[in-house]
Amino acid sequence: MRDLTDVGLPAAGAYRSLGVRSLRNGVWSDMSDSVAEEVPVALEYNGVSHAVMMATPSDLEDFAVGFSLSEGIVETASQVYDMEVTRDGEGAGAGFTVHLKIASELFAQIKERRRNLTGRTGCGICGTESLDQAVRCPAPLSGARRFSAAAIARAVLQMRERQQLGGVTGATHAAIWADARGGIQHSREDVGRHNALDKLIGALARGKVAAGEGFIVVTSRASYEMVQKTASAGVSLLAAVSGVTGLAVDVAQQSGLALAGFARGSDMSVYTHAELIDMQAQP
Repeated sequence: MRDLTDVGLPAAGAYRSLGVRSLRNGVWSDMSDSVAEEVPVALEYNGVSHAVMMATPSDLEDFAVGFSLSEGIVETASQVYDMEVTRDGEGAGAGFTVHLKIASELFAQIKERRRNLTGRTGCGICGTESLDQAVRCPAPLSGARRFSAAAIARAVLQMRERQQLGGVTGATHAAIWADARGGIQHSREDVGRHNALDKLIGALARGKVAAGEGFIVVTSRASYEMVQKTASAGVSLLAAVSGVTGLAVDVAQQSGLALAGFARGSDMSVYTHAELIDMQAQP
C-alpha cells in the first residue's frame, strides 16, 4: 500500500517563504523564495536527553524511531512504548523534543554507552568517545534479495517527483524505499542525509513494512553510516545518486549489502555484492 503521507505538498512547518533580492542575467529583482527549516531536535529517553540533531521539523516520530533502531537503542519499533513531540523555546533557538519511553533494561544500556551527538546538520559520529565506538558493523544480512538494474533505474527516475520539499527549497536530501519492481512506496526528506534515512527507516518500521523485500535509494553520497543504517534495517541494496566512501564499501562487503553509487538514469557503479543485481535486466 502506498504511503499516503508521501503525496502532496511538503509538511507545514518544514519550510517558509520569504522575499529575496535576486540577480539573474545581470538584472536585479525582488522575488519570493522558499527555504527549508532547520531546527534542533532533542531525543529524550525515559526523561533523559540522549542526542540533539539539527533536522527538518517533519516526520519527527519516524525520525525518532528510525534513529533508535539504527543506533541499536531498540531492536524493534514495538519496544518504543510511548512517544510525544513537544515544541520548546522561541525565536532562533526554538526546537523540538521527542520524548520516548522504552524498557528500563534498554535505557540502562544507553547509559553504559552514552554519546553526546550535539553537532551539525545530520551529524554522524560527532561526540563519540572512543575509536571502538566509531564504526559499528551490522550483522551479515541473511536471505538477501536480488533486484534488477531496471528496477533501480525506475526508482531513480521517479525520485524527483517524490521530493516535494526538495522541489520547493532545493535544500534537502531524500531517502526512498522502492519495491522489487522499482515502484517508490515510501519517501522521506530532511536537510540532513542521515536524518532522511532515519525517517525512512522509522516509517518502514512503524508501518510494519517488510523492508527486506525492497531497496533504498538516497540522493546523497553513501558514507559508512548510510550503509550501516540500511543494513541494520534488513535491506540488502543501497543505491546512492552520488559517490561512496572506502569505509562504506568495506562495511557493505562485510554486511552482505549490494552498494551502488552514481545511480543516475539507467547508469550506476556497483561496488559490492554485484551478484545481488540482475545486470541482464536493462531499463
